[in-house]
Amino acid sequence: MKNLLVPYYEHPAVRPAEWEALIAAAPHLHAVVLNPASGPGDRPDPAFAEAAGRLRAADVRVLGYTDTDYGRRSHADVVRDLSRHRAWYGADGVFLDQAASGTAEFAYYRGLAAVAWGAGCTALVLNHGTVPHPSYARIADVLVTFEGTWQTYRGLRAEPWTGRGAQVCHLVYGVPAGVDLAEQAHARGAGLHCAVPGGGDHPWGTLPHGVRAVS
Repeated sequence: MKNLLVPYYEHPAVRPAEWEALIAAAPHLHAVVLNPASGPGDRPDPAFAEAAGRLRAADVRVLGYTDTDYGRRSHADVVRDLSRHRAWYGADGVFLDQAASGTAEFAYYRGLAAVAWGAGCTALVLNHGTVPHPSYARIADVLVTFEGTWQTYRGLRAEPWTGRGAQVCHLVYGVPAGVDLAEQAHARGAGLHCAVPGGGDHPWGTLPHGVRAVS
């Protein structure tokens, strides 16, 4: 089942074994977030281009990472990132990070969504990190309604998401080995998830549980 949406923020030339393991896990991957330099960077990176090509060849969606600063980043800068991800890495879609969740910012994200879909993207993920207003489900195909620690996640009430029109994803870090997050995410209405052992300021520099690099 392709139920893993994986943000893996390490360079393929620095962590080649980990990237090999991630590509080998293709049958379980809904998508992988590509993040060369907190976005696409200032110029194409051949190592990320190769990794993106191999993922797509393995039938895995590639999403270009773009920060939106909760609606404060300029529309033009976000669109530039989206265009670079498409041109340089052949990204299938975009992962809009630090997405606002309230109605006041909805028009900003609706405009970005219109650009993304108009540019030929086949996937659009909004990483709210919390439950957003249901209107966001009309403009994206995946909403991240939780991003945080395992300690916080296990204390959440298992109340399924009631919005319509988008899949739900939960991103959880600091998760102990042996935890079946898929079952718990499903109980909370999330069809997609990612559980990593890492923590601190850079949890997404570790591979998901079940994906192991071979030394």
